[in-house]
Amino acid sequence: MRRIAFLIVLCASLLCAHAETIVLRTGARVKGEIVFQNEEVVIVRNAETGGRIQYLRADVEAVLADEAEASEVSVQDSDEPEITTSKKASILLEIAGGAAVIPNEQAGGMASVDLLVGSHHIGDRHLFVGGGLGYRGLFMGDEKYNFLPIQVALRIPFTESKHAPVFGMAAGYGVALSKDYLGGIYAGVDLGYRCQLNPKTAIGLVLFAQFQQAKMTTTTIIEDVEYTTQTGRNIVATGLKLAIYL
Repeated sequence: MRRIAFLIVLCASLLCAHAETIVLRTGARVKGEIVFQNEEVVIVRNAETGGRIQYLRADVEAVLADEAEASEVSVQDSDEPEITTSKKASILLEIAGGAAVIPNEQAGGMASVDLLVGSHHIGDRHLFVGGGLGYRGLFMGDEKYNFLPIQVALRIPFTESKHAPVFGMAAGYGVALSKDYLGGIYAGVDLGYRCQLNPKTAIGLVLFAQFQQAKMTTTTIIEDVEYTTQTGRNIVATGLKLAIYL
């Protein structure tokens, strides 16, 4: 009996020695041992019940060792790669559609696709900063304007919860894809909602407003003399955008 009691005490002491406190983003704390983790989930053995509980990696704020120091969630006796809280690179794909107008002249529609590369997670925030290329088609009656925007972009969530409102802005230069007109300054602002699916992936639904500058070449004949001039155009577009963070 003494030998059995000694083994029970020894096992209990070993469990306590490896016990940690897992802090969730909700503020809840779970005392136990991390037995497995990957980029999607963290599995914890509860110190009190011995049962295993699975949490999304994005929901784990920190791990407290000895109830004092916070540390990164690390793999314990596992061949899985170590999880980090930052990413070296991320891709943001945005697909948009809406209405476009040249003030006091024409109205029509627009469609666009943007592919941006940057950082999706800076420090402890899901903050996207990057740049890239896109395509922007503007349809004004019988006329069509196509641009290739070269831009830098910023997307900022208001909170670090799974579901968060997000604000964005972009600026650059729209290269004209036709000889009939010239490109110019491009700028845009976004306001919408983003859902963090896992540490790597998020989706968003966003309202946007965009500005594209263009120059049109016009030819006028006066008394058999041909005059060529360039007229500036400011094209404004607004609509809805689907954003995919990869």
